[in-house]
Amino acid sequence: MPKLKTNRSAAKRFRLTGSGTKVRRYRACASHLLRKKTSKRKRRLGRPALVDATNVRAVKRLIPYG
Repeated sequence: MPKLKTNRSAAKRFRLTGSGTKVRRYRACASHLLRKKTSKRKRRLGRPALVDATNVRAVKRLIPYG
């Protein structure tokens, strides 16, 4: 079976968790226009989140080797 190509843009945005069942992502809206956002919101935006269960299969297909 041939090797699968990893989608490079997805590889930079997503990582698999240790178990390999969940996918970690970074939150949007954290890079600019920060003055109007509260400290609490900016703190939350800095932390990674998990990809929703409905999208995990599609994301895993883009990063076949994690």
